[in-house]
Amino acid sequence: MSLRLRYVAGVSPAKWLRAWAERRPDLPLEATRVDEPEQLADVHAGEADLAFVRLPVEEEGLHVIPLWEEIAVAVLPKDHAFADAEGLVLADLADEPRAPEQADPAMTVELVAAGTGWAMLPHGVARLHHRRDVVAVPVTDAAATRIALVWRVERDDDDIQEFVGVVRGRTARSSRSGAPAEADDARDARTERRDGGPRGRAASGRPVRTRGRGGGSGGGRRTGGQARKKGGKRR
Repeated sequence: MSLRLRYVAGVSPAKWLRAWAERRPDLPLEATRVDEPEQLADVHAGEADLAFVRLPVEEEGLHVIPLWEEIAVAVLPKDHAFADAEGLVLADLADEPRAPEQADPAMTVELVAAGTGWAMLPHGVARLHHRRDVVAVPVTDAAATRIALVWRVERDDDDIQEFVGVVRGRTARSSRSGAPAEADDARDARTERRDGGPRGRAASGRPVRTRGRGGGSGGGRRTGGQARKKGGKRR
């Protein structure tokens, strides 16, 4: 018997896998990455118990706990005029050709590297498919995406709630020591399904930060006005 987890590209579940293995060696956690178009297929089919998904999703029959936001980045060829920019706004890219978007983000990035144009991706996805011949620059006024933890309403049991506690950073004692923790989890799921949850915060409850191009967390959204650029547009 195992707890079956699915996750989309851009999510790195390693820290939760380690925490779960220490806390529940009696119940192995099986984690498998899935393509975003199929991110809920195994959950609905009963072949997965939980999933980290990229919102929005159809929430009927599911508990949904939004966790963190991912900034949007423009993936550009390394020799692009904006490649050294600290940040961009959508207007900067209005006259730039876009690469044909592919179902596989790795193929989209490959087309960018081939010089067909630029692509917009969540920061975590761009980081996963990073290549030496492309760069990822934050787009400060683009819509952020959001990662959530989901599971079926009928599959809501002590094991599921304990994993939710791991993701939220609760200790083993506070996670499943009694009814108050269970009540908190149920209330959190109901509330965050209704209002979208605390925006811009990680599973631990602390604000998520990003270091911008080339590193840092996959979550956290920058705010601000016109992006600063070190170079102008191509002539």
